[in-house]
Amino acid sequence: MEKRRRRNNEDQGRERSEFDQKVVEVKRVTRVVAGGKRMRFRALVVIGDHKGRVGLGLRKGSDVSESVNKAVNAAKKNLVTLPLVNETIPHGMNVKYKSSKLMLKPARPGTGVIAGGAVRSVMELAGIKNVVSKMLGSNNKVNNIKAIFAAFKQMKSKEQLAKMRK
Repeated sequence: MEKRRRRNNEDQGRERSEFDQKVVEVKRVTRVVAGGKRMRFRALVVIGDHKGRVGLGLRKGSDVSESVNKAVNAAKKNLVTLPLVNETIPHGMNVKYKSSKLMLKPARPGTGVIAGGAVRSVMELAGIKNVVSKMLGSNNKVNNIKAIFAAFKQMKSKEQLAKMRK
């Protein structure tokens, strides 16, 4: 009983965000100045609500927590809403962003997320439960995730596709 009360008090102290976040990558970057090298951290963060809204943030800061917070705030301003159909994407697509090539295909229920590391985290945060994907060309996580978001922005719902065919 006492443990339950304590958890509720902790939850009241800070609000619960509607988005889950995943830090995909944190890198140490340097800038050469007259006195030597200045180090900063670059964070790549993806946020999502598991209901079709997902965002991407890439920001730098003087320490890891600062860069992650900046990236989360940037991701909230950069949200994309997906037209999900039965927990999968409405249609297949091939997208190229810089040297990253992405192939996405809808999948039947029960297939699961068949995707690599960076793609898998974005799909799970977006709420896509069944999809087949393949990344070709580049291993750069930033460009791979930007390719995913380029695909999401081009994605059309079933109604929009039917209207285009007429």
